Amino acid sequence: METITIMDIAKICGVGVSTVSRAINNHPDINEETKNMILKVIKENNYIPNNSARNLKRSASKTIAVLIKGISNPFYNNMLKVFEKEIQNKKYSFLLHRVEEQEDEIDIALELEKEKRLKGIVFLGGFFSHSEEKLKQLQVPFVLSTIGVTEKIDKSEYSSVAVDDIKESYKIVDYLCKLGHKKIAIITPTPMDESIGKLRLQGYFKALEDNQIPFNQNLVRYMEENIDTDTYSMKYGYEVTKRLLESGDEFTAIYAISDSMAVGACKAIFEAGKHVPNDYSVAGFDGMDISFYYNPSITTIRQPVEAMAYETIRILFDIIHNKNSQENKIFPAELIIGQSTRQI
Repeated sequence: METITIMDIAKICGVGVSTVSRAINNHPDINEETKNMILKVIKENNYIPNNSARNLKRSASKTIAVLIKGISNPFYNNMLKVFEKEIQNKKYSFLLHRVEEQEDEIDIALELEKEKRLKGIVFLGGFFSHSEEKLKQLQVPFVLSTIGVTEKIDKSEYSSVAVDDIKESYKIVDYLCKLGHKKIAIITPTPMDESIGKLRLQGYFKALEDNQIPFNQNLVRYMEENIDTDTYSMKYGYEVTKRLLESGDEFTAIYAISDSMAVGACKAIFEAGKHVPNDYSVAGFDGMDISFYYNPSITTIRQPVEAMAYETIRILFDIIHNKNSQENKIFPAELIIGQSTRQI
């Protein structure tokens, strides 16, 4: 029988790995009832925390873990294909692990590092706001890929691959402004979101300011708490746009910060008896396949996802083989003009 892991315990208990870790270490920041429930499950399953694994010889394992926040987002599909192919081409094992939005990816990475004796880690998606002290707990090389990173962290402490989300968001909103749009709504995650949503919102604000367009708070549309759906999903864009249309607030264009949300926005507009782009222009971000094949095709910012994935793996293995130190790579993105926007 295969040895039970901390991930198995978390799944049985219906909690995150970081919560199980806090229970094991008697951390004060955990509900007493939850802790007792976790400890009971640990006892019933004879789980033994692998505290000695860190001291085992690392050469015994050749595993690269990809920890992903937002696995339901189709944007990552092509990147994951590249990761798996390149890692296996180098005769390493590929391990994909989903991280829930509320979970701490460093805690999960530390557990995986112990249990799987990893040789390297790719953190994919989400936002990185951990302290340098916490990053230094990781004993293996890692790369942050397509992640918004807090300015508080010294870039010499980590490697990263991304686009400039503020700059690229500015580019597409500026394009809408140049088409004559002065009432541009934006669909973005909740105000608590500190990820790429925040960065793309900053680009939106800057483009409006540079085009002398007054900011209208009513046109910044966040997901409402009573709507149960994944961030950046089609349903997200659909539900938010539906409420925007019902609100009566005037707008001529919608900028959804992902292509999936842009497609959802189009459906809400069509259901309201309106047309894209004659009544409302719609723009997205990411450059996913759906933006091209959807009718009308979506004006978007295309990220070079395959190139970013290859570069992520190159940097990671260069660090593993001691060929270089930390490296931060910013890729340019491309404005793709589709049929979903028009001059007014």
